[in-house]
Amino acid sequence: MKIEKSFTVVAPRENVWEFITSPESVAPCIPGCEQVEQVGPKKYRAGIKIKIGPIRTKFKVDIDVLEERPPEFASYQTQGVEGGKASRIKAVSKLSLTEIDSAATEVLYTSEINLIGRLGKFSQGMMNKVADSIGEDFILALRKEIEVAGES
Repeated sequence: MKIEKSFTVVAPRENVWEFITSPESVAPCIPGCEQVEQVGPKKYRAGIKIKIGPIRTKFKVDIDVLEERPPEFASYQTQGVEGGKASRIKAVSKLSLTEIDSAATEVLYTSEINLIGRLGKFSQGMMNKVADSIGEDFILALRKEIEVAGES
């Protein structure tokens, strides 16, 4: 499954980069993210609760930073298992920041996701709807945090 989102944040690119590449800052913006901890250089672990159809579950995920080119590009690999190991997820994500002007930044996010196990059996349509909803909630929370912080 491929996810691609593009949105604008009213803040300078350096501010967006600093926020979005800080796990402590960005984690509260991710729907269902309970905690994030650094487990090594450029390596993080998180717990994420999600709901897909009638199933509520939690994934334990490991995130590795594959590449960073501040303040314009980063790529990540995420791997995780659902509690009870009923499902596995693997994703490669890319984040690009483009300066629109000194006060606005375009964010482009793409992710190739492979989900196997019981959750992988859900129809592609349902998975896309869940991913889209999570993405929209993330964008709203991220904008609020960055744009409100920029006003103070």
